[in-house]
Amino acid sequence: MNQEKIKQLARLLKKLNSGQITEELKQEAKEFLSDLNPAELSMAEQELIKAGLKPEDLRHLCSAHIEMLQGGLRQKSELPAGHMIDTLQKEHEIILSFLDKLEAVNQKIQAMETFKSGGKEWTELKHITEHLIGAEPHHQREEQILFPELEKRGVFGPPQVMLQEHEELRKHKHELERLGQEIGMRDFNDFKKQLNANVKFLIFNLRDHIFKENNILYPTALEVISEHEAWHAMKEKADKIGYCCFTPKR
Repeated sequence: MNQEKIKQLARLLKKLNSGQITEELKQEAKEFLSDLNPAELSMAEQELIKAGLKPEDLRHLCSAHIEMLQGGLRQKSELPAGHMIDTLQKEHEIILSFLDKLEAVNQKIQAMETFKSGGKEWTELKHITEHLIGAEPHHQREEQILFPELEKRGVFGPPQVMLQEHEELRKHKHELERLGQEIGMRDFNDFKKQLNANVKFLIFNLRDHIFKENNILYPTALEVISEHEAWHAMKEKADKIGYCCFTPKR
């Protein structure tokens, strides 16, 4: 792995996270990432953490950073059905579909002038919330199996960042659940305001999180965990943890 390239990318990421974004910097980022290996981006994140940048600071990737990733890092690995990463990716697709539904039902609720009990929106909101919280086995398989395997191979940056995001997303999922339980029990305008803020946070940050896992974390794992036996052992551990109620058949 080209260490000089990693250092250059680390400097670039530091500029992007500083908040001083220009069109020139965006273009520089896109050009630099045009032939980037996701593992090199992971190593660059580690360089920043070693230099003193906190994972919680690194995880706040600005829109320019996401834009450059979308332009330069789209990779779709062909994996056999049942492979641990294949299952995680398929679960991501379903989680994204629930976020689309959450966005739609929130728009309907925000358009309401007064609370009306018995509306299908409330049933739908509860259903979506249950499935977002029901994604917990997905996170546990990453945290208990994938992250430790990466760290054993010297990859610390991405797991630290993703774990930080997991914790914050959990809080907002349970806040969504709490709000759902308070429907009709409080001032409706105040309820709508809090619901809207929480929903927007979840939609933006969970989509962003999934994008980074699909395009940085998983490709890095596939590159650094090269032994077939290791993936087989990871699959057995994943089976013991279990799957989500919406996980496709493996």
